[in-house]
Amino acid sequence: MSDRYTAYDALSLEQPAEGILKITFDKPESYNSVDAETHSQLTTIWRDIDADPTVRVVLVTGAGKAFSAGGDFDLIEKIIEDPQTRMQMWREARDLVYNIVNFNKVIVSAINGPAVGAGLVVGLLADVSIAAKAARIVDGHTRLGVAAGDVACLIWPLLCGMAKSKYYLLTCRPLKGEEAERIGLVSMCVEDDQLQDTALEVAIELANGAQSAIRWTKYALNNWLRMAGPTFDTSTALEMLGFTGAEVKEGLASHKEKRQPSFSKDCPV
Repeated sequence: MSDRYTAYDALSLEQPAEGILKITFDKPESYNSVDAETHSQLTTIWRDIDADPTVRVVLVTGAGKAFSAGGDFDLIEKIIEDPQTRMQMWREARDLVYNIVNFNKVIVSAINGPAVGAGLVVGLLADVSIAAKAARIVDGHTRLGVAAGDVACLIWPLLCGMAKSKYYLLTCRPLKGEEAERIGLVSMCVEDDQLQDTALEVAIELANGAQSAIRWTKYALNNWLRMAGPTFDTSTALEMLGFTGAEVKEGLASHKEKRQPSFSKDCPV
């Protein structure tokens, strides 16, 4: 493994085949939740991989029963309480998406369980997204009490249309792997025990393909995402604005207390 990755100790990195770098969210005891350090490393690692001539394809998955459960409660509390942390998370949330959109190489995701938050950003922005039947994809922003930020308003309408996007982003209803494939949110869905082998097979196929042709095709297709940049910027800014209000405090408390939230019926907007 190249020395360029020594700083990324919050992620598990390995090379399962020539030309392939595998990134694993590796905190199975917390369903691979994302703390501040992991969020920062996940944001910046794409630039270092882009500069690594030994890597042609990135494969992303989660250890244990989850892909990634999203931001942990400590991180969310810091975003709520500390303006400096909130601004840092805004910059990182923005850079994470744009770093992946502009990433020159191919990304394959193997979504093996719950996928939420920053982990879901990578899972859905992957060039080929493969979900297990046990996958449980959730955009939980409005359930937390903030606008659907991260990559939701950028990628969901392109993948599955506006009607489905509004339904799932406004209600925060979860999607299993088969339903995510049916509506076009992921590239394919496979049996749970076939997920890792299938994802690696696809990664190897792409790693052995015509690299310039594949990368140029990806670059051109991602112009659809670049054109939607103002929509993404707006959604992420509104998400961060929501962290200053009362709704997110109730949303977080309800998560910690494992109950349904009781949001005020009065709306200031």
